[in-house]
Amino acid sequence: MPVTLQAARRMIEAAKAKADTLGVPMVVAVVDAGGNLAALDRQDDALLVSIDLARDKAYSAVAVKADTATIGSLSQPGAELFGLGRACGGRIVTFGGGLPIVENGRVVGGIGVSGGSVAQDTACAEAGLAAY
Repeated sequence: MPVTLQAARRMIEAAKAKADTLGVPMVVAVVDAGGNLAALDRQDDALLVSIDLARDKAYSAVAVKADTATIGSLSQPGAELFGLGRACGGRIVTFGGGLPIVENGRVVGGIGVSGGSVAQDTACAEAGLAAY
């Protein structure tokens, strides 16, 4: 099933609820299987840079079909995919906070969260993904 606006909004609300418990304003983005933005929300006082980062984390998770933390470990100097972060005009994010949305073994979208530490971003993305 494709990522619908309703599903994207549900995921965003769950990620924002987690951000509220952490006390960190976040930007949450959800993309479809083609990497197209389905929905994005920026909490008050979230970092401006987090708008692009959240969107690109979601895109990266779809484009590479992996979470962005894994992308990061595979793209370090000496690793198999070194330099991958420069792909797609630099859109591929190489640190945590982006997760693929997988349904029946197929990547159907991605969620990206930015605004806090990598651990906080990842926790919020996981909360959003759980709401899918």
